[in-house]
Amino acid sequence: MPPLLSRLPTTDPKTGDLLAVVETPKDSPNKYDYDDSYAAFKLAEVMPKGSYFPYDFGFIPSTLGDDGDPLDVLVFMDEPAPVGCVLTIRLIGAIEAKQQEKGGDWERNDRLLAVAIHAHTHAHIEELDDLRPRLLDEIEAFFSHYNQQKGKRFKTLNRCGPKKALKIIDNGMAAFLKKHPNGHEKAG
Repeated sequence: MPPLLSRLPTTDPKTGDLLAVVETPKDSPNKYDYDDSYAAFKLAEVMPKGSYFPYDFGFIPSTLGDDGDPLDVLVFMDEPAPVGCVLTIRLIGAIEAKQQEKGGDWERNDRLLAVAIHAHTHAHIEELDDLRPRLLDEIEAFFSHYNQQKGKRFKTLNRCGPKKALKIIDNGMAAFLKKHPNGHEKAG
């Protein structure tokens, strides 16, 4: 069987570019999650009427965050990519954040921000300062509202550039290798 999408390499072996797997396409009112046990995407929820994802949302393979899931990434691209699409991306920064389950403890759940290598409209974006004014405020408000609808709390701690965001990925890769010492295992 092919490797699980969550256990693909973190970078493209040919180009060295970071990889991202799209779980939920831009403008989707449906939230999808990749499930290793099925090696498939599952419908996680239908968002309230009028709510949708502002950009492609997915994960960085072979990483783990404090929540035990692969690191989240929001990808800027011209048009939505389909669920399951593997993209090469350029990291531009991160929204460092923590999240609290209803009645639970706070845990880190950062949102990496990246531009698809093949993007045209966003090709000029190299760091967060290149985004249009207030866009980060809107993205943070989206995640806050999205979590609130699920009975969770989301709090932004900081915004950081690509160098610190890369450290978040390095830490996520180390956490992945600690849990999966054999690295990129096969499905089944």
